[in-house]
Formats: sequence, C-alpha cells, structure tokens
Amino acid sequence: MIVRDRPHALALLIALRGSVVPAILPHILAASLFAAGLTLINQFHYLDISHYTVLPVTLLGIVLSILLSFRNNAAYDRWWEARKQWGQMVYEIRALARASGTLLGAENAQRRALLGLLLGFVHALRGQLRDETVEEDLRRVTGDAAVQRALTRSNGADDFLHQAGELLGELYRGGQLDSVGVRVLDERLTALAGIQAACERIASTPLPFAYTLLAHRTAYLYCYLLPVALIGAIGWATPLFVALVAYTFFGLDRLAEELETPFGRNANDLPLDALCRTHEISVAQALGETPPEPLVPVKAWLQ
Repeated sequence: MIVRDRPHALALLIALRGSVVPAILPHILAASLFAAGLTLINQFHYLDISHYTVLPVTLLGIVLSILLSFRNNAAYDRWWEARKQWGQMVYEIRALARASGTLLGAENAQRRALLGLLLGFVHALRGQLRDETVEEDLRRVTGDAAVQRALTRSNGADDFLHQAGELLGELYRGGQLDSVGVRVLDERLTALAGIQAACERIASTPLPFAYTLLAHRTAYLYCYLLPVALIGAIGWATPLFVALVAYTFFGLDRLAEELETPFGRNANDLPLDALCRTHEISVAQALGETPPEPLVPVKAWLQ
C-alpha cells in the first residue's frame, strides 16, 4: 500500500509509484498509434473519415462511464470491507489481551500461550490470504508444537483458534476460569473466526467475470472507435486526446482489478505485514514486554 504525503502539483502529475500507468502504458501507446495512423490516412486523403460525428461514441462513452463507475465502486467496497475486517481484528485482539489479563493475571503462563496462539492465527491468515509461506513468522510468535499441528491442517489459521479454544477449556476444567470468564474470552475467539470467514469470502469470491469482461471490452472498443469521431473536429491533435481518454478508461479498468483482490502485494493492496506487526506490538505491550518496532514504508510502499 502506498503511504506518502501528498506531493506538490508537479510531483503529483509525474508520480509513477502507486500509479497504474506502468501497467497500462503499452495499451495507451497502442491506442495512440492507432489514432495516429488513422489521422495520417485522413490528412493525406487516402481515406476520408472526417465526416463522422461524435454522437455515437458520446453515447458509448456514457454507457462505459456508468459501467466503470459501478465496477470501481464494487471493487472499492471489497477493498474497504477487507480493511475494516483487519481493523476489527486489532480491536478484538486488544480486547482479548486486556480481558485475559484481568481474568488470568498479567504473569500467567497460560495467558502468554493464549496470546501467542492469536499471533499465530493472524500470521497464518495472512499467509493463506496471500498464498505465502509464513512458517518462520509462526515459529517466532508461538510454540513449535502449535505451529507443527497447524501446518498439518488444511486451514492453519482456524486451527490456531481451535487450539486457543482448547486452552480455554483446560483453564476452565482446571479452575483457573469460571464459566463467565470462558464466555468473555470465547466471544473474542468467535469474533476472530467471523473476521477470518469474511476475509476468506472476499478472497475466494471475486466480482462476476462478466462485469470484468464487459468493462474491459467496452473500454477498448471505445478507445479504438474514438479517433474516427475526433479526426474531423481536431485533426492532428486526435492521438493526444485519444491517449488522455485511454489513460482514464484503461486506468479505471486496471485499478478495479487491483482493488478487487485487496490481500496481494500490489501497490494498492492492504499492508498485511504492517497490520500483523501491529498485533505483535499490542500483545507485547499487554504482556509487559518490549514491543517490536512498527513497520515503516520503504520508498512510500508499506507491505
């Protein structure tokens, strides 16, 4: 995720990091070259296409704008919902850390094990959402036995919650927690399970492919038909205007693709590494330990 102060006007105009320009530049150039070829053909009278009007492409442009607006709004809703879920996770873990300290005592070894399992959960969930190996991080934050068991399961993040629930059961049967205390802590585990389910839903259910296909095809059709309508009105300036329009429509199409899958490592995806570090800081502070340093953006990119 790009995290930076808003640059001044000129820097904002030429900024590339976090922009979709590198991805769509070949397509912009192709549309511009096509427009330049049609302009040459018309200006040197090989074929007269200057009598076409802008009305047909205007109507198509209105339809395309509505379609791209709908798709981008839907993609942004997915991105924002994912961010809210990870923000809620911060609240739930802090609440559980505070409640466990009240019910079990700040120096209780079982409390440390419980909070370690929660850190295992967040790192395992990050790995599952990004399809990455996080075994090193898991062994750093929780016990080897817990990690080994989770790695043998198809859903390691869920297994860490199961282990946390089993630990609460042991504490209850051992008399360290009463039924009210178990309920208080188990409600936090249930909330974390709900967050995991929501994230898995977002990751495994993209927008219907028909929307992506329709928006993509219509954007390309529009940008390649546009020079036919513009040549008669603006002549040699047609390639420039086509490039500007292509940047807008191709850019919106590409941006929607990135926002639709918010858990990856693209420039506009969520900084799950930094959010996991936030959880580690919260747990360390709750245990009275020295917390690790927050992750900071590297060249304005926060992972």
